[in-house]
Formats: sequence, C-alpha cells, structure tokens
Amino acid sequence: MQNGVAITGMGIVSAIGNTVAENLNSLRNAQNGITQVDNFDTSLRDKVLVGEIKLSNDQMIEKLQLPVDNSMTRTGLLGALAAKQAIVSAQIDMVSNNYRTGLVSSTSVGGMDITEKYFYAYENNPELHRYIASHDAGVSSQHIADYIGLKGFVTTISTACSSAANAIMLGAQLIKSGRLDRVIVGGTDALSKFTLNGFNTLMILSDTYCRPFDQNRKGLNLGEAAAYLILESDEIVLKENKKVLAYLSGYGNANDAFHQTASSENGEGAYLAMKKAFNLAGLSPRDIDYVNAHGTATPNNDLSEGHALIRVFGEQVPAFSSTKAYTGHTLAAAAGIEAVYSILALQNDVIFPNLNFETPMGEFQLLPQTRLLHQSVNHVLSNSFGFGGNCSTLIFSKA
Repeated sequence: MQNGVAITGMGIVSAIGNTVAENLNSLRNAQNGITQVDNFDTSLRDKVLVGEIKLSNDQMIEKLQLPVDNSMTRTGLLGALAAKQAIVSAQIDMVSNNYRTGLVSSTSVGGMDITEKYFYAYENNPELHRYIASHDAGVSSQHIADYIGLKGFVTTISTACSSAANAIMLGAQLIKSGRLDRVIVGGTDALSKFTLNGFNTLMILSDTYCRPFDQNRKGLNLGEAAAYLILESDEIVLKENKKVLAYLSGYGNANDAFHQTASSENGEGAYLAMKKAFNLAGLSPRDIDYVNAHGTATPNNDLSEGHALIRVFGEQVPAFSSTKAYTGHTLAAAAGIEAVYSILALQNDVIFPNLNFETPMGEFQLLPQTRLLHQSVNHVLSNSFGFGGNCSTLIFSKA
C-alpha cells in the first residue's frame, strides 16, 4: 500500500444529482440544489433553504424494487441507492463474492424521519410497529447491507458531521490491518423536522443561499445525501486487475474538546487532524493542490477553519473551496459526498468553485476559488468537522 488504500468504486445521491455523473455536471456548471423544503411539512419552509433530494420515499422504494411493506427509512433508502451505485462502479458481484467484505456506514439522523412521522400513531396502529426499530442509527446500516447482499462485517459510526470521514478511516484501517479485503465506506443522512428545528434553535441556519468564507455569511443550508466508496486491498486490485479511481493516502482525527457545538477560534482540532493526515501520507503541505474545505458558512466554522488552514499552510494556502453551497450541509454524509468530489477533482484535474462568495473575511485574507479552475490536481485534502470538536481530515491522491 505504498500509495495508500485503493478506491475502486463510488456512488452518490445528493441535491445536485442522483449519480456521480450528474453531480459532476452540476459542479462544473455551478448549479446548486438549494431550495425550499418540499418533502415534508414544516413551519420553517418559508424561512430557510435546504439541499433536498427531489425524490419521495415511494419513488426510491420503486427504484430499489423493494416490497411495499418494507421498513427502510429515508436515511436507509438514500444509502442503499448510493451503495448500490458504488458496487456497480467497482464491478463487484456480491452473489459470488469470495472476499472478506465489510460495510462501515455513518449517520447522525438515523430513522428520525419515520419516528417523527409515526410517533403518536404507534400505540394504536399495529401495522406501523415494523418501523419502531428503524429509529436506531445502526438499523439503516443493516438495511443497506441486506439490500446489497452483504453477509460480512457491518458497523455504524455517528460522530456528527465528521461521521463519514471516520467511517472511511476505519475502513482503511480494517484493510491495512489485514482484517478485511474490501470495505464499503461512507455515510447517509436524510432531512427531518428534528434536525431542521435543532439547527434552527442553534441559530445557525441561513434564510438565503449560504456563503462559505464570506464576511457576510449568515449560516448554513442543511442538506441530505448519501455517498459510498469501495476500498480494496492491493491483493484484490492485482488479482482482479481492478481499475483504481484514486488512493486514500492519508487521514487524521483529533478532538480539541473546546465546546459541544463550536470549534475553537484557532482551529486546534482541525490543525491537529491535518498534521496527522500529512504524516500518514508522507506528504507536506506544499504537495496539496486543492483543499475541499468543511466550509459550512457559519461564523464560527469558517473563522476556525480559516485559522487552521493558515497554521498548516502558512501564507501559501492552496486553491480551496467549500462545495456545501451546492448541496447544503449533509451532516454525517458530508465527508462521503466530498470524498467523491475530491476524487472527481483528481480525475478531471479541476477545482470546483466556492459559490456565492463576494466579500473576504476581515480576520484574514483567504480567498476561496470562485470559478471553475482547470489545473493539475494530484493530491486533495478534505476536511470534515463535527460537534463536540471531532475533526477529521482525508487526503486523496491520483491513481
């Protein structure tokens, strides 16, 4: 694993596309997926914008060819769509699969969309009892595993907005330690009243399009999405002559334990995570061609992450952007979809623009990339930070 862990497949469903190709097209053409909420009733519909996938649960059930009496939540449905894409992308036949294969999935919402929909009806409607167990975060992972026909190792990670990054790290460690040969890694989260109301209570939702790293940023747009990568050992790649999309060359995780929901002003956790990722990858900051920033457009995150980037890169911060103005902040799925975007940047030698940016932040002179930029991209650093100070960094390298 001289170059890192091989990535041989990927799948994604987001507000800007239901396939990898659709997402790439939207990124290239600066087409965001930010709208009002349409899939459920909420008092916030006219007050906030979200990155919503315009597929109903019934439409996804039809796409997945599931029985009508299934108990999958929206989180599970989105995850199943993306995971299936990743398996097809990697040309894996799960029926004849003879390799030790696992799934490390992540979510923060779990089955909340079903719980809040049926909570008051459970007691008097036995037909709904099949949904009761679906609330647990781990159930969506098992549903995804069952759908794709996986009989091996299945586990769930929930570390808020860094969840998928930590899932990707664990998958890589399972391969590098020799415990598994192939791991499906990523995350899935659906919009729900619970998360929308919760973030509104924190007063960090924007009533307009979010503006990452802009002086006049007002907060984030919540989103929903699912994305998965296929990680495979060198032995499988060589034996099966597999096409490698990119390599996961470095990763790091740190926690500055600063606050339950806020990052430290100097970005200590982010700084430590990036340093760990560089050390594992055997790379230096000057090797990075593009930073896919966490960039939520909240006053706290962008200030903290900006300081961390300056601490790591000095005055030579490479081209960077946040793609959350396209998709919204998709919570546990964020690092998953941004891993896909990082790989697309490597494959296409392109840096995606930071939408809606107008005014530089007053605390420092960091200017994100605001137009599509074609240049050689060999290494991409992707940041994901979660509540409780859980900071994670992934480094992807060209195959």
